Amino acid sequence: MAKPHGGGGGILDLERHYAFYGAYHSNAVNVFIHTLFVWPIFLTALLLLHVTAPSAHAATAAAAIYGAFYLTLDRRAGALAALLCFLCWAASGALASRLGFSAGWKVVLVAQLFCWTMQFIGHGVFEKRAPALLDNLVQAFLMAPFFVLLEALHKFVAYEPYPGFHANVGKLIVQARKKWKEEKAKKMT
Repeated sequence: MAKPHGGGGGILDLERHYAFYGAYHSNAVNVFIHTLFVWPIFLTALLLLHVTAPSAHAATAAAAIYGAFYLTLDRRAGALAALLCFLCWAASGALASRLGFSAGWKVVLVAQLFCWTMQFIGHGVFEKRAPALLDNLVQAFLMAPFFVLLEALHKFVAYEPYPGFHANVGKLIVQARKKWKEEKAKKMT
């Protein structure tokens, strides 16, 4: 049976993307840490593009790619994610204009170091598993903002891209975590 809203397979398979990322984020404290710090990482990455990229449109292109990708995965949550991408782009552009290169890259450095440190603490202390980016850098970077948005929408308004989505991805996450634990146990013996 074909899955609605971007669940058909390949690069647009929301269930696969969500389950991949979700398998690395099963601890509630770690998910909360990511919810707080993933979007600031995105915003300051756009700020970095505004102040350092050779093309004046690099930040615009990055925000547009992320927003378009999220829209293709799920129209409703993707529209909200695309709006957040636009707001991050606008805020980072305003910050870049105000701060300039000298202060801008320093803000990026401090924010990125702090946010990444918090996420690694979340993984090391609470999740007790390396971050997803160590296994699939591109997928982790693309999915992180959308994953935390979907997690927040599900928690606060019981949002599902389609009926049964969370049940389906829950099964995939359990399978992926079981496989990871088995591989980890094999390495220990």
